Amino acid sequence: QVRLVESGGGSVQAGGALRLSCAASGYTACMGWFRQAPGKERKWLASMDTYHTARYADSLKGRFTISQDNAKNTLYLQMNSLKPEDTAMYYCAASPYTTNLCKVEELIDDWGQGTQVTVSS
Repeated sequence: QVRLVESGGGSVQAGGALRLSCAASGYTACMGWFRQAPGKERKWLASMDTYHTARYADSLKGRFTISQDNAKNTLYLQMNSLKPEDTAMYYCAASPYTTNLCKVEELIDDWGQGTQVTVSS
């Protein structure tokens, strides 16, 4: 089991930027970011595996960038050009699978507690 601790959420105006961090207590094959807006299902945003292969949801349209510092066991999500519809709880996730299986919620082993992002217009 890997403990995940997110940070970096907050409130920002539309057009602004935030960088989320997720510190992992140990090794995992793949880590990713999901978000859940009020009243909606949790959705996958991006993931990166140990080979530093990054995958993104099409809806992000290049606004978000995922990265990883292996030495620190930390995953990041740089979010630019934020929109009010980006308002959600953002969760870090750890998966034992690489490839596209890393974005399958049912295969996630560990979740962080979440960090709130609020974007005002």
